[in-house]
Amino acid sequence: MNVAILNWNKWALLSVYLVILAGSVVRITGSGMGCPDWPKCFGYLIPPTERNQLDWKPNSTYKEGHVIIVNESLQVAVKDFQSSNVYNPEHWESYTKHDYAKFDATHTWIEFINRLLGALSGLLVLGLFLRSLLLLKTKPLVPILCFLAVAGMGFQAWLGKTVVDSNLLPTKISIHMGMALVIIFILLIIRALCKPIGLAKKPSPVLMYLIGFAFVLTLAQFALGVQVRQYVDIQIQKWGYEQAALWLQYPKLDFYIHRSLSILVVLINVWIFIKVRKEGLTEKYIFWILGCVVAEITLGILMYYIDFPWGSQPLHLLIATILFGIQAYWILRLKTKKYDLSI
Repeated sequence: MNVAILNWNKWALLSVYLVILAGSVVRITGSGMGCPDWPKCFGYLIPPTERNQLDWKPNSTYKEGHVIIVNESLQVAVKDFQSSNVYNPEHWESYTKHDYAKFDATHTWIEFINRLLGALSGLLVLGLFLRSLLLLKTKPLVPILCFLAVAGMGFQAWLGKTVVDSNLLPTKISIHMGMALVIIFILLIIRALCKPIGLAKKPSPVLMYLIGFAFVLTLAQFALGVQVRQYVDIQIQKWGYEQAALWLQYPKLDFYIHRSLSILVVLINVWIFIKVRKEGLTEKYIFWILGCVVAEITLGILMYYIDFPWGSQPLHLLIATILFGIQAYWILRLKTKKYDLSI
């Protein structure tokens, strides 16, 4: 067991989950376009705090890439220059990737903090990869997977750019979320490889099939939840954030399937709990899973019947990804060849 790798892995995992939570807060607060360009924010490393900072000013120094708002459009400085007393359009070019040109300090800084957390997460995953190079001879698969995690973070950053460029197209946001799950799964595989001792007792084939089916069911629920969230995003654009009661007024079939399958999720996991007890296996994973399932159903009820109370959506998404992680890691632990009571 490599303690240093496990520590790096732990902090990398926690950071990814934190970014998922921050990203969900960005969505529920409508802050996704708080920084309308990428990777900078209005052309600055540190974004503005007041609207007048984005107005053109005479006798001011502008750097290439700096952004101002002119006639409700974003204008980008084409080179470094000193402005005169009169606005010269030759020094500027229109931002063409979208036509969003609004500034809200709260939204800007929520999105900026989200990006900072993403950068921190990327650095932690990079640190994990660099530390894993010491295992290149003894466990070559670990640094390979760590490199894939780094590549995944880079791809995720690019996906974030496409989300902004598309002015928050729901499909691109969903792909962005799916990539986060891929990164989590890679990090969990790394953790399992660096902590190879399995569980106290080998589960029966029936129990293994049940656990695998429950995991597939979670993935299906996640996919359906993404579809529901895309529909909610469209309703938010239609009705606004102040009309939460209308977001699921006429839901599509995906919502009803998602809601009904939650009953099957409960039944399967209760069955798994009974089997785990009968077979004398460690119960901590199924306890965590049942806790997540109960929390998810409770939050789902709150969102539908109490009109999306603040914080319910970010928590619903975060707990769903935690559930995914616990189930995936449990399966990875069960698949190891050694069994030990110390787990």
